[in-house]
Amino acid sequence: MTKIKYSEVEVGFELPKFSQNFKRENLNAYAKASGDFNKIHLDEEFAKSVGLPNIIAHGMLTMGIAGKVVTNWLADPNAIKSFSVKFSSPVVVPDDGVGIDVEFTGRIGEKMDDNKVKIELEARCLGTKVLGRSLVIAQLA
Repeated sequence: MTKIKYSEVEVGFELPKFSQNFKRENLNAYAKASGDFNKIHLDEEFAKSVGLPNIIAHGMLTMGIAGKVVTNWLADPNAIKSFSVKFSSPVVVPDDGVGIDVEFTGRIGEKMDDNKVKIELEARCLGTKVLGRSLVIAQLA
């Protein structure tokens, strides 16, 4: 169970943020682990042929990493009761060996009944929001 107490947080409380670097090899590894071999994530020529600027990161990979904002803070993945997200912009991953950084943040948006909180997550890449309405309901102690 989480050690974070409901009484210790207020609406507006900001969770520790972090940055994650996305490289092409991360997308290849995720494709193998998830079985998502969609060419927009792996084939630059194909991605450009369908109107994308380059290969883009898997949305579910981005969503999963966004969830780390909450799990890192709570140190208890079982505290997450629901997680929803709206993708608003792709994470374009260049083939330069350096990759692209995405910054993940979260804040308490609402205190609910039964020691639950609604956490609003955000992900930004080069200043552009890549996750829109991203919400986690978490159970606190």
